[in-house]
Amino acid sequence: MPQTLSLYNTLTRTKEDFVPIDPKNVRMYVCGPTVYDYAHIGNARPVIVFDVLFRLLRHLHGEAQVTYVRNITDVDDKINARAARDYPGLPLNEAIRIVTDKTNAQFQADVKALGNLEPSDQPRATDYIKEMVAMIDRLVEQGVAYVADGHVLFSPSAMNARKGPPYGLLARRSADDMLAGARVDVASYKRDEMDFVLWKPSKTDEPGWPSPAGIEGLGRPGWHIECSAMSMAKLLEPFGGGLSCDDPMKNIFDIHAGGIDLVFPHHENEIAQSCCAFGTERMANIWMHNGFLQVEGQKMAKSAGNFFTINELLQTAIFGERKWPGEVLRLAMLMTNYREPIDFTVKRLEEAENILVKAREYVGDAPVGTIPDDAITILSDDLATPSLINWLAGIRKSGSVSPEDYHAAFALLGVDVAGQTAANLSDAFKAELDAKINERLSLLAAKSFAEADRIRNELLEKGIQLKDGKDPQTGERVTTWEVKR
Repeated sequence: MPQTLSLYNTLTRTKEDFVPIDPKNVRMYVCGPTVYDYAHIGNARPVIVFDVLFRLLRHLHGEAQVTYVRNITDVDDKINARAARDYPGLPLNEAIRIVTDKTNAQFQADVKALGNLEPSDQPRATDYIKEMVAMIDRLVEQGVAYVADGHVLFSPSAMNARKGPPYGLLARRSADDMLAGARVDVASYKRDEMDFVLWKPSKTDEPGWPSPAGIEGLGRPGWHIECSAMSMAKLLEPFGGGLSCDDPMKNIFDIHAGGIDLVFPHHENEIAQSCCAFGTERMANIWMHNGFLQVEGQKMAKSAGNFFTINELLQTAIFGERKWPGEVLRLAMLMTNYREPIDFTVKRLEEAENILVKAREYVGDAPVGTIPDDAITILSDDLATPSLINWLAGIRKSGSVSPEDYHAAFALLGVDVAGQTAANLSDAFKAELDAKINERLSLLAAKSFAEADRIRNELLEKGIQLKDGKDPQTGERVTTWEVKR
């Protein structure tokens, strides 16, 4: 009997059995980065969580039957400001392209280092302006959007006056709460405070495209319309849907996901735009959201001194006075249920690293085998990654699953537990190892034996065995190392 996948749906506030609209074409959309700066560790959480979902869907339905789209937002006022700041001598449009290309390349490298698969598609917003304009024109024609002072604005009150789903179903907030959380721009041209921007005029030095709804001059899209248009282009039109389709069922896809901070207003506004444009009751059948991340018990903020990028954690000793391998960062993220808040701490990373060391000892040189049925069952209960990690610890102790199949279960999580060898140690790890050995030699010379033993034991926990000896020519103390078998 096929495994049933159960997922918590933010839209209904219940756990539901996942039934694809088309089992041969399972479709998922996850909101991606706005490429103006390094991604922080909080940005990594949805990437990791929904990569695990992608892997599970591919296992259950077949790799060729799953389409995973994660967008790249490359038109945004923050991007404009960063480009003007970093490249003041260049035309703004040229500077913007440099910033977005450079930042996107860094993001891709960082998330790859965290063990993530590439999505099926990563559309850039600037490549889908035509689709955004077409959707905006449709919304204006339907009377749920209007032109004012060179802008096009969406009207939630107009949406609520027509037949179809009301505005606010996802957030389930009162009108006052939504107004307070909508980051409302005070503008005289708005008919109502809740109205939000679909299109705005561009200044002469800003990026711009021909405007919709008969507006003269160039403009650029608001944030929310981008994801509606890109999901349409990648998850509806290739499967018979889109603006030219009058079948509502072909204009819904399976899963839309992102961080909990996107529920309102971003995802609520996406639903409003898409449902009105396509005449559907839902934009996606299941909405999934990961919880917030804090660092060492505090909200992450630059002002608090606890703001860390993925790249900093991978490449520098800024957190815990050491670099952290991507697989350690990833496993630490998966040790908490994806819907719960997570406290990202040095202790948590050390616990994750210890799990990896023991897993690698058990796997040794074994290749990837077959994922145990029990592992699939556990993960299919709303991505219960902590339960799966605990189960893996138990079967390692009991030896009830072969190293090959144990390897396969970790691979389903995207965590590399291939047996550690000197050949596959990273250059960064080797550099850190050399520094630790030199520090230990200094401690031995100073007769600080307890501290020297602490370093030896710390490295042993990471699978590195130190061997002390003397240089046969100089007689000086030397230390060599090998990967513990």
